[in-house]
Amino acid sequence: MRLTLFWDRMNQQFGEHYAESVAKDYVIADLGGRTIEQAFADGESAKRVWQAVVATFDVPATLR
Repeated sequence: MRLTLFWDRMNQQFGEHYAESVAKDYVIADLGGRTIEQAFADGESAKRVWQAVVATFDVPATLR
Protein backbone atom coordinates (compact mmCIF):
# COMPACT_ATOMS: atom_id res chain seq x y z
CA MET A 1 0.00 0.00 0.00
CA ARG A 2 1.30 3.43 -0.91
CA LEU A 3 1.43 6.10 1.74
CA THR A 4 -0.93 8.31 -0.29
CA LEU A 5 -3.53 5.51 -0.34
CA PHE A 6 -3.10 5.10 3.41
CA TRP A 7 -3.88 8.79 3.99
CA ASP A 8 -6.78 8.71 1.55
CA ARG A 9 -8.32 5.87 3.56
CA MET A 10 -7.59 7.59 6.88
CA ASN A 11 -9.29 10.75 5.64
CA GLN A 12 -12.30 8.78 4.43
CA GLN A 13 -12.58 6.95 7.74
CA PHE A 14 -12.00 9.82 10.16
CA GLY A 15 -12.18 13.06 8.19
CA GLU A 16 -9.12 15.07 7.27
CA HIS A 17 -8.50 16.89 10.55
CA TYR A 18 -9.43 14.05 12.88
CA ALA A 19 -7.25 11.62 10.86
CA GLU A 20 -4.23 13.78 11.66
CA SER A 21 -5.16 13.78 15.34
CA VAL A 22 -5.62 10.00 15.40
CA ALA A 23 -2.23 9.53 13.75
CA LYS A 24 -0.53 11.80 16.25
CA ASP A 25 -2.33 11.02 19.50
CA TYR A 26 -3.92 7.56 19.47
CA VAL A 27 -1.74 4.74 20.79
CA ILE A 28 -2.51 1.49 18.97
CA ALA A 29 -1.79 -1.81 20.70
CA ASP A 30 -1.27 -3.64 17.38
CA LEU A 31 1.55 -1.22 16.63
CA GLY A 32 3.36 -2.17 19.81
CA GLY A 33 1.86 0.65 21.85
CA ARG A 34 2.90 3.31 19.33
CA THR A 35 1.01 5.97 17.47
CA ILE A 36 0.72 5.88 13.68
CA GLU A 37 3.30 8.66 13.44
CA GLN A 38 5.70 6.75 15.67
CA ALA A 39 5.21 3.55 13.68
CA PHE A 40 6.01 5.33 10.40
CA ALA A 41 9.03 7.01 11.99
CA ASP A 42 10.23 3.55 13.03
CA GLY A 43 9.93 2.30 9.45
CA GLU A 44 6.65 0.37 9.54
CA SER A 45 4.99 -0.04 6.15
CA ALA A 46 1.74 1.72 5.29
CA LYS A 47 0.11 -1.68 4.78
CA ARG A 48 1.06 -2.88 8.26
CA VAL A 49 -0.10 0.36 9.86
CA TRP A 50 -3.42 0.26 7.98
CA GLN A 51 -3.96 -3.33 9.14
CA ALA A 52 -3.54 -2.12 12.72
CA VAL A 53 -6.02 0.72 12.13
CA VAL A 54 -8.56 -1.75 10.72
CA ALA A 55 -8.08 -4.05 13.72
CA THR A 56 -8.52 -1.17 16.16
CA PHE A 57 -11.36 0.87 14.68
CA ASP A 58 -14.68 0.01 13.07
CA VAL A 59 -13.48 0.45 9.48
CA PRO A 60 -16.08 -0.39 6.83
CA ALA A 61 -15.32 -3.26 4.46
CA THR A 62 -15.11 -0.83 1.53
CA LEU A 63 -11.96 0.72 3.06
CA ARG A 64 -10.26 -2.49 4.11
